[in-house]
Formats: sequence, structure tokens, C-alpha cells
Amino acid sequence: MIAQLKGQIVASDLTYLVLDVMGVGYQIFASGRSLSQLGGVGAEVTVLTELVVREDSMTLYGFASEGERAAFRLLQTVQGVGAKAALSILTVLTPDELAQAILAGDKAMVARAEGIGPKLALRIVNELAQKTASLAGGGLQAASDGVASPDATTAAQNAVLQDALSALVNLGYSRTEAFTALQNVQKQGTDNDISALIAAALKQMGSAQ
Repeated sequence: MIAQLKGQIVASDLTYLVLDVMGVGYQIFASGRSLSQLGGVGAEVTVLTELVVREDSMTLYGFASEGERAAFRLLQTVQGVGAKAALSILTVLTPDELAQAILAGDKAMVARAEGIGPKLALRIVNELAQKTASLAGGGLQAASDGVASPDATTAAQNAVLQDALSALVNLGYSRTEAFTALQNVQKQGTDNDISALIAAALKQMGSAQ
């Protein structure tokens, strides 16, 4: 497995770059977001990579952050989402934005990506609704820099928030409505206790009716 490469960018296009590593040029496909973060020709960079092996090909995909690589892997667990579709989504959404779209059930946000239709976007938000804690900065609380992997505390907080969201959905509230209420409650500094979160969200949704 090739997990990381360090070298100089010698060529760059809209979908890939070529990285010279000690005289060997590696073609690495990446999202538009990572390509812009890594820089242009001549830049000395370290690229996190994922090697995808198919029956007839071996392709390297690159990422400017561990968070994006984690999101890339997670997206491909959804039927119908390949590497190209995953990169398309990650070009328009950060890992944290993707996590929020999934938690909110916001298929329109995911469908902004080129080549992602409404049906596939719906499948993504439905199938990944319980897996967003594995996204960097995922859940309702973003990591401090937006791309760093969550530590144990953040992961635990995200799990509580996801449980609260599921409970509210089971009570008959829409995922989007419940998500918005939880976001507002979180901004008010409510403790990450599931009972407190649910009670505060219910109170807010009740007052909004």
C-alpha cells in the first residue's frame, strides 16, 4: 500500500497532478479542493494517497488532508459511488460539510457535485447517516481546523449527537428539522448529554410551532 508520497509537482491538470519522487513521476488523481491546496507546478509537497487496484488498472488518488481521505473511503462504501464520484463530491464539500449534509438528510447539498443525481445523493445520505463520526471533523462539531481527524472526545460527542438526532427522527420529526434544532442547541452551549440535547431540541421545536 502506498500511503504517502513526498516530492515536487511537475505537472498539474484539473483532475490530477504528477509528482516527481526521486526521479519517478507518479500520476495522482485528486479532488479540485486538494489540488488547489497542494499548489501548482514546482511546489514541494507531501500527498496522502490511496492506491485503488482493479482487474485492469492500478490508480493513485491523493489528498491534502487525512479527513478527505477518510471521506473518500467512506463514500465508496455506498453502492454506485466509485472513486470518480467520491472525488467529485469532495471537490464541492469539505469532510465536515459532507457530514453535516448526511446528518441533515440534505441530498440537494450532495447533489451539487458533478455527476451525482438526486437518487444517488439520497442513497448516500441514507446509507451513511450512522457513519459520519468516521469523517474528519464530522458531525455537528467541526474540528478546529476543519480537516484534522477527530480525537476520542470529539468522536464521543459526535456519537451522542447522532443518537439524539436518531431519537428525534423516531419521534416523528424530519431529519432536517431535528438537525437544525440540534445545531441551534449546540450553539447555545448545551452539555453533550443525550437527554439534555433531546429536551432542549424538543423545547426549541415546540416553541417554533
